[in-house]
Amino acid sequence: MLLTDYLRTEPDAAWSLALQCGVTHGTIRLPDDPDYDFTDLSALKAVVDRFKSHGITPVVLEPLPNQLHDHIKTGDALRDESIEKFIKLMSNLREVGIHTVCFNFMAHYGWTRTDTTLPERGGATVTGFSLERFSPDGFTLDRETLLYNYEYFVKAVIPYAERYDIRLALHPDDPPLDRLGNVSRIFTSLDAIKRGISTVSSPNLGVTFCQACYQLMGERLDEAIPALADKIFFIHFRNVRGIKTNFSETFHDNGDIDMAAAMKLYIENGIDVPIRVDHVPTFAGENSNVAGYDTLGRLFAIGYLKGIIDGLNAARNIC
Repeated sequence: MLLTDYLRTEPDAAWSLALQCGVTHGTIRLPDDPDYDFTDLSALKAVVDRFKSHGITPVVLEPLPNQLHDHIKTGDALRDESIEKFIKLMSNLREVGIHTVCFNFMAHYGWTRTDTTLPERGGATVTGFSLERFSPDGFTLDRETLLYNYEYFVKAVIPYAERYDIRLALHPDDPPLDRLGNVSRIFTSLDAIKRGISTVSSPNLGVTFCQACYQLMGERLDEAIPALADKIFFIHFRNVRGIKTNFSETFHDNGDIDMAAAMKLYIENGIDVPIRVDHVPTFAGENSNVAGYDTLGRLFAIGYLKGIIDGLNAARNIC
């Protein structure tokens, strides 16, 4: 496994703390600045060089920039222009050595939480979702249109992903509900994911295996991981407690998923891809900047993940 951390484009404490934890590779997000040009190779190089000068090598782009992807998912008047910009971005990513892009097809709402301060162990707080507390805003997008928009996108970009050696890793819907308000969701089960990545037969179309999403789908991880093994391009190592209509995120060692067993499955199935911890608690006394991505919880999660990997590797060497 290639251990990464999720890092924004401007240096902050997370960069230094990742390095202090022994993480030297980055899952990076491009600037959310509306003036940032996603087709400009020099702008991308400046971002990547900034990371490298700090000792961090970017290997995954996450997400496919929302300023482009939002138009693609809803299929509005800027869809084709956004697709063309993304194709150029893939060409530029190859030039800077980034070969994996994590994308999703959650239109309008994106990944959604109704709570950000649910109580967890020892006074820490976590994010969560309750369908009863979700308030839709009236936007409407039906299933057939969303499926068409997805097929339109992958058929347009996959030939270029193959040309530029970019692996597109589809993240499931989070939460994995068939709809939020009047907006349909199309990647809410293992079968739906299989159909999605079979839309175009390509070695460059696969998945981001966000294990908590599959858990909330009601899928068995010991079946889903082997079923997708050769299509898993990236892993979100996350734990959760509850069901898809009502759940909370947890400490990595305190949810419904046996995390060591999940990692053992990845290793046994020959999955050796970038991985990052995802959605961590906010510790007591910590000032939260972005719930789920605060600093102290990530330190705990990275150490926990490294311990699991080292322990399993040691056990394999003993055997």
